[in-house]
Amino acid sequence: MSNWDARYATRANRMRASEIRELLKLLDQPDIISFAGGIPDPALFPADAFRKAYERALADDQASAALQYSVSEGYAPLREWIAANLADVGIVCGIDNIVITSGSQQALDYLGKLFLSPSDTALVTSPTYLGALQAFNAYEPEYDRLLPDQGNMTPAAYRDAAANAGGQPKFAYVNPDFSNPAGETLDRAAREKLLDLADEMNIPVIEDGAYQALRYDGEPVPPILALDIERKGDIDETRTIYCGTFSKTLSPGLRLGWVCAAKPVIRKLVLMKQAADLHSPTINQMAMYHAAVDIYEKQIELLRATYGRRRDNVLGALEKYMPEGVRWTKPEGGMFIWVTLPEGIDGAALLARAIETERVAFVPGQAFHADGSGTNTIRLSFSLASEEMADTGIARLGRLLRKVMAESAS
Repeated sequence: MSNWDARYATRANRMRASEIRELLKLLDQPDIISFAGGIPDPALFPADAFRKAYERALADDQASAALQYSVSEGYAPLREWIAANLADVGIVCGIDNIVITSGSQQALDYLGKLFLSPSDTALVTSPTYLGALQAFNAYEPEYDRLLPDQGNMTPAAYRDAAANAGGQPKFAYVNPDFSNPAGETLDRAAREKLLDLADEMNIPVIEDGAYQALRYDGEPVPPILALDIERKGDIDETRTIYCGTFSKTLSPGLRLGWVCAAKPVIRKLVLMKQAADLHSPTINQMAMYHAAVDIYEKQIELLRATYGRRRDNVLGALEKYMPEGVRWTKPEGGMFIWVTLPEGIDGAALLARAIETERVAFVPGQAFHADGSGTNTIRLSFSLASEEMADTGIARLGRLLRKVMAESAS
């Protein structure tokens, strides 16, 4: 066939390459100082623990199960471990409230498929996680802006805007702890207001908890699902859908995440899992269970100490080298710092010059905005940033910014 485009479904028109995935290719260039990829440091992976975990999964009494088809809900001992871990942060649930997914990215794709019809509206923050937009885009939604820490629109205003776009408001999506990309955390009051809005509109809240375990300072805030359970008394009466992952704590390569929600939602997601890939790899689930039992708490302590120092490295370098007029967030955890440049400075154009002249990479911020705004923003990841890398890379970026700002002023 010579004209494939004419045969694709209309949703294919909304598929875009991830700027972040493309920028990861730069990591193979040894002279590039990259603040682009929000990826864990591979030097911190618990490789020995996983070697032992796979050996246990392939032991004589386990091997047949590890290598066989399994249930779509996921490996029961792993779901039991997740339920116990969630209880520690106030999410009281059973294993029937949990389904294992191939990373939380698959969970977002399933939730988009479950709730969105073409022209329906998803409520998202601005900026928001690019991977969520990519997952939802396949189902041809419209977007409206959530402002949970500033004051949202009224339910009637959201409904009217959705109706004018040809659909209904279907859910609110938030990344409330040390968000990707902004590094910001919703306080308890903002979470409560979001639940109030969702209750008034009778829509679900999708809570992306990918970074929740990575807090370096400040006081923990209960997950939105925990607050919802506190209000309703039982998880099966709640409207919050919690997406978790092992990718930021133990290993991204095993591609294991989960959804925790009311049983009716989980039953629908299990049907989708059956149709999509039957189940996540059994051997990976068994190995993850053994590793989590053995070393999870120790691993979290290591990550908090290491990434906390690296955050401080980049924040210190920003204070030292950024010109006046540049602002940035000061996250209490996670992997990201959000930088706002003076009006008129384009993040994508700055990246092109930064790579060419200073050999520094970051992610332009516009892709994280569903409405195409945010051209004067960039995202910096600090998960790989040694003190030397932070000082040298931010110094180069500050030098380039001074040049660009001087040119725009002349």
